[in-house]
Amino acid sequence: MQHSRMLRGIASGATDVFTLLLARSQHCKPLLAFSSLWNEVKDGNFLQHSSYTTDIKSKVENKRTVEDLYRLSVDIKRIRQLKEWVLFQDAAYVQEIAITLQEMGADETTIANILERCPEAILRTPAEINSQRALWKSVCQSEKQLIKLIEQFPESFFTFDHHENQKSNIQFFQELGLKNNIITRFFTSAPDIFYKPVETNKHMIETLQKMYLNLGGSNANMKIWLLKLLSQNPFILLNTFTVVQEKLEFLQKKDFTDSEVLQLLSKLKGFIFQLSPSTMQKSMSFSKDFFKCTDQKLKELVLKCPALLYYSVSALEEKLEGLLKEGISAEQIKETPMILELTTQIVQYRIRKLAALGYNIKTGNLESLNGTKRDFEATCCKIQAKRERPMFNPVAPLD
Repeated sequence: MQHSRMLRGIASGATDVFTLLLARSQHCKPLLAFSSLWNEVKDGNFLQHSSYTTDIKSKVENKRTVEDLYRLSVDIKRIRQLKEWVLFQDAAYVQEIAITLQEMGADETTIANILERCPEAILRTPAEINSQRALWKSVCQSEKQLIKLIEQFPESFFTFDHHENQKSNIQFFQELGLKNNIITRFFTSAPDIFYKPVETNKHMIETLQKMYLNLGGSNANMKIWLLKLLSQNPFILLNTFTVVQEKLEFLQKKDFTDSEVLQLLSKLKGFIFQLSPSTMQKSMSFSKDFFKCTDQKLKELVLKCPALLYYSVSALEEKLEGLLKEGISAEQIKETPMILELTTQIVQYRIRKLAALGYNIKTGNLESLNGTKRDFEATCCKIQAKRERPMFNPVAPLD
């Protein structure tokens, strides 16, 4: 359920960005000078804060709010389309929010973008904003970085319902040894992690630590393994003990040893916990049929290429079809299954480049296609050097 909410949030954010691009292309009135805004704030001309709700009975816009937003060149029409309820609230802090964002380094366009994407920000009191500002600064290198994060993820910054939980979780992750730049990435990519009570995250960390030790990991390497896993995949903290146990039991029933299970968890960066046993079973069954191999051989292939476990059947079909179209045989893929971890486009590019060097991939080894970009470029250099080497150079190596 939590993953579904995050996916819906991502989709909603994408819609907001698209709408924003359309809105910002329209003509806007010049911005109100920030000095003027500051004078109003300094003179104590604040709107009184009150609780608000999206269930609006009296649909009468707050004229002061609309005027203040208009002066900041905020697209009022867009807000009316997406979150009109914000404009009906009796209390709003448009000027105060604008001044605070300016103090953090935001320019006029940035402020307008933020308020258009997250208009409910204007309903937060200056005290709340300053509290959140201090919290995020504790993990940001500078306010310049902070304002960039706010512009990219305004909803995360202006969510205050879980402020104390956020504060406790930041402290816990720092004590755990996670670097601030990783915690910042958590903030923006998986904010739900911080909304939960810190005890919940502590319990999940303890579960992962016990799992690591039970699978044969050592106490000496446990912290390094855990921090690397979390930095690669923070979403693992959104799982429960039951989910973790279910996935481990599936692999163990497939006769993977404890050390092999730990190897798969590390190579797949913990994303295995986001797969259902039925999905993994379908992928393994498909691979077994395609390669026409035994269960033992399939297990060896999965250990060489964990993507066989992670990719869906449709994704595997697409990748294998692309390789077969290039004249690569199923037996070649079976010998070098890691080739499936590359995208079809990368494989095609590398085949063309090797062909230009006179290398026939149909009769050659797929290892030439494999590896990182740097590995592949090194392979090409060796093939090129071999082609250009004089036939009777007595000092040149034979290989």
